[in-house]
Amino acid sequence: MPCLSHTIEENISSGLRLDRYVSEIMRLLSRSQIKARFLKAKINGKDVKLSRPVKQGDTLELCWDDSPPENIIPQDIPLEIVYEDNKCVVINKAQGMVVHPGAGNRQGTLANALCFRKQRIEGMSGSKEKPASAGLRTGIVHRLDKETSGIIIAAYDDETQAFLCEQFKLRKVKKKYIAVVCGAPKEETGRIETFIARDPRDRKRFTVSSNGRSALTFYKVIKSWQNYSLLLLRPKTGRTHQLRVHLRYIGCPILGDHVYGYADKNFPDAELMLHSKSLAITLPGETEERVFSSPMPERFLAIIKKLDADEANEK
Repeated sequence: MPCLSHTIEENISSGLRLDRYVSEIMRLLSRSQIKARFLKAKINGKDVKLSRPVKQGDTLELCWDDSPPENIIPQDIPLEIVYEDNKCVVINKAQGMVVHPGAGNRQGTLANALCFRKQRIEGMSGSKEKPASAGLRTGIVHRLDKETSGIIIAAYDDETQAFLCEQFKLRKVKKKYIAVVCGAPKEETGRIETFIARDPRDRKRFTVSSNGRSALTFYKVIKSWQNYSLLLLRPKTGRTHQLRVHLRYIGCPILGDHVYGYADKNFPDAELMLHSKSLAITLPGETEERVFSSPMPERFLAIIKKLDADEANEK
């Protein structure tokens, strides 16, 4: 049975029920999952009903039943492992790999590979062609777009997943990305703070909107050329497509972004130039955060080499 301790740090609405706090603020379990997985709770050490109001400063102790297995086929897919123990794994995800199965992507995803690794770690047996057996789950904690490469962490059990997810929800995880963008920001360093919502004209896209959710990104120009820049990005929130939307918003779309950018005549075949460079997070049983990082991908090195060469030829 997974359990989690949590202290309410934010100032929340008066009279907010515990079950609503868990589902709407923590986003730990949905309202239906709270019932289906028999959530039990204590506030400040005392057993309480889920209808009990909560307030800033309360310490919650939450326990719930394990989640049901996901119908995902374990597949032995090669992964670049940065770190692994019996609770979690850190991966340098390849560009082009889908994180979680969806329409048209039922196999070949990171989730399929994680199910296989978890099955092996637990000493479980089973055919690769059969759905994952009881107790086998993907442990997805956060996601990267298909065309975004780089560091991603996943859990091998519910308790670890909740522990890691909590850090993402409280914005304690430090994420750094690099991107090659078209043009250059007006300032060498800065922040992009907007609200982001799904684009009403295209449900697969997101856009800056006053009706959206808050999103904050810090950036720094690492290097610049005549019409391009290499940026270091530090997102403080984790909205879908946040970095891609924010860079389009300031007039510097990511090179190779065919959704939020445009075809570039100098690099017509460029793939999305966005890479999750590092992730700082605390692992279960530890008190100090660890920093996991990956090297600059070959596609970045090739683009930078060409930009440097073009600049040298113009001098």
